Amino acid sequence: MEALRRRALSCTDCELSRTRTHVVFGEGDPEADIVLVGEGPGEWEDRTGRPFVGRAGKLLDAVLREVGLKREELYITNIVKCRAATEVGGRLRNRPPRASEVKACRKWLEAQLRIIRPKVLVCIGGPAASLLLHKGFKMTEERGRWFTDTPYAPSAIAVLHPAYILRKEGEDFLRARELLVEDLTKVRRRLTEEL
Repeated sequence: MEALRRRALSCTDCELSRTRTHVVFGEGDPEADIVLVGEGPGEWEDRTGRPFVGRAGKLLDAVLREVGLKREELYITNIVKCRAATEVGGRLRNRPPRASEVKACRKWLEAQLRIIRPKVLVCIGGPAASLLLHKGFKMTEERGRWFTDTPYAPSAIAVLHPAYILRKEGEDFLRARELLVEDLTKVRRRLTEEL
C-alpha cells in the first residue's frame, strides 16, 4: 500500500493536480475488514492530506464511535484523491469531481481495494455508490440495502454522506443522522456475520 501511496503522491493525470495542496490518498488499516469510500477531499482534507477530517469527518467519527466501530481499524478513502474546487469570489469552493477526474483517479481506488480486499465496502454518498455499486444509484431508494454482487467486496452498502446530513436542520438533521447510525450498525453486524 505504501508503494502505491508514494506513486499517487506524484500523480498529474488530471487538472486537479494543479490546484491541490495534498494528495489525500486514504488512511487506516491496510488489512481492514471494512473500507469506507467517499466522493473526494474538501478544504480541510486538502490542507491536512487526511480523509474526513472536517465537519463531515467529525460527524462520521462520532457515529462510528456510537455504533462501536473504531476509525483506526477501518480504511477510509475517496473516489478522487485531490480536492475538486472552483474559484468563486476569490475563494475556492468544493465542486463535484468531473467524470474525467473520476476516470483518471479510478485506478488508485481500485488498486487500494485490491490490496485491502475488504469484507464490507461502505459507499459514503451517492457518487461513491454510483461508481462502485451501479450507475444511476438512487440514495433515496437504495440506501441501507446490501449489495453482494460487487467485484470489490462480498458485501457493500451505501450510506448518507455526513456533509449531506450537516446541511439538514432540526428534525430533518436528527432523522438523517439516525439513518447513518442505523446503516453503520448494519455494517458492524454484517462484519460479525462475515467472520
